[in-house]
Amino acid sequence: MTQKKIYMTPGCAENLKAELKDLLYKQRPEMVDTVAWAASNGDRSENADYHYGKKRLRQIDGRIRFLQGRLDSAEIVDPVKQRDVAGDRVLFGCTITVENEEGEERTVSIVGEDEIDLNKGRISWVSPLGRALLGNSEGDLITFKSPRGVEELEIVKVDYISLD
Repeated sequence: MTQKKIYMTPGCAENLKAELKDLLYKQRPEMVDTVAWAASNGDRSENADYHYGKKRLRQIDGRIRFLQGRLDSAEIVDPVKQRDVAGDRVLFGCTITVENEEGEERTVSIVGEDEIDLNKGRISWVSPLGRALLGNSEGDLITFKSPRGVEELEIVKVDYISLD
């Protein structure tokens, strides 16, 4: 079975690796010690520390498996290096300035699903706007469905910059 590639920027990959390292070498060992201590207190059937610790260990282990799977399937795409491949087209990692019909501009960057941050203007490449932008060029008009209805935007500027 082939796994679906998961696109992410180098910064996102580093963040996921740092979280994985923290879980593996700090949080999990600390929780193992807590569970061992709680188990040494005798009767486990009514031992809240033991039950909480076991539950937390399962959560940590689940997150570790999730992160390892994401990183194993990751296709890391450096936005700056995309410039050479993209030319003037919008590809993953691109930062785009768009203008709506009222003349209002906004800037968005197309990123992976693990790094969405609307406050920073980072949208997923699989979002309606992200899909509508991909493959287009500066000056193109795009139409997409948003929660407010069908919107039309003009691509004003296409740039490939570091997102870190």
